[in-house]
Amino acid sequence: MKTAFLFPGQGAQFVGMGKDLIERFPQAKDLFARADDIVGYDLSQLCFDGPADKLNTTTVSQPAIFTVSAALLDMMNASPNPLRPDVTAGLSLGEYTALYAAGLISFEDGLRLVQKRGNAMQAAADNSDGSMVSILGLDEVQVISLCEEASQGELLVAVNFNCPKQIVLSGAAGACKRAADLAEKHGAMKAIPLSVAGAFHSTMMNPAAEELEKALAGCPIKDPSEIKVIANISGEYYKNTDTIRNGLVKQLIRPILWQKCMEKLLAEGFESFCEIGPGRVLTGLMKRINRRTKITNISTADSLQKFLDSVE
Repeated sequence: MKTAFLFPGQGAQFVGMGKDLIERFPQAKDLFARADDIVGYDLSQLCFDGPADKLNTTTVSQPAIFTVSAALLDMMNASPNPLRPDVTAGLSLGEYTALYAAGLISFEDGLRLVQKRGNAMQAAADNSDGSMVSILGLDEVQVISLCEEASQGELLVAVNFNCPKQIVLSGAAGACKRAADLAEKHGAMKAIPLSVAGAFHSTMMNPAAEELEKALAGCPIKDPSEIKVIANISGEYYKNTDTIRNGLVKQLIRPILWQKCMEKLLAEGFESFCEIGPGRVLTGLMKRINRRTKITNISTADSLQKFLDSVE
């Protein structure tokens, strides 16, 4: 059976994530301790005990989600009979965990990159007035029409194609607000302003992309081999190190084609999917893409233990 491991992105974080993991699997403590040393502050404490307003910041949530997802993965791999994926994929930030799961970057290098990414995105957001809004119930053509009316000369683009009729817009704060106000007129079920620092995955993140490109230039990344990794920006597999570096940079300023990625895997006969990391976002999206698909959510110590017991 062809298996894919999926890893969540920013927004999946919650206070308490990872705490039950180190209580049930003491060997996971080492990874959290290494993470604290790398980022230079008590990341573990923020994951385990918050406060939420600190954990939810772009600069903290990105390394936090990467670390918790990697810890869950490491505990899976430490079992006597670990499940090996054929493909890995991650939503935006989650693509870094996907590369780690495929053996293409080390945990240390991945965490350093993610920390720099979060800092660069926050800095770009601080220097621009951007926002994001999720539109439910419209298709791509309808969303384009909404953007044309709401933009009024300001930046407003569709940037996250998550599942059928769930599309996220990004751009100037005023344009996003107008899109939310006009969404119902265009036939949307709902418009949900997102609690994010800025206009992610749009050209407002150009300064962040430039900073990330510099960081990636000095980071060792292996060519894909046994485990393939699918790229957010194209819905195709990464071919080599150069395409990975390019994809991670472009990901900050281009749309995330998650639905296309999942539909490619389904078309190729993938039958088993595991979401590994905090929350259940990707599990929910998959049910909207294809409700018959088997997907296992591994986000807590209990769900990890249940999974390990099932594969023994």
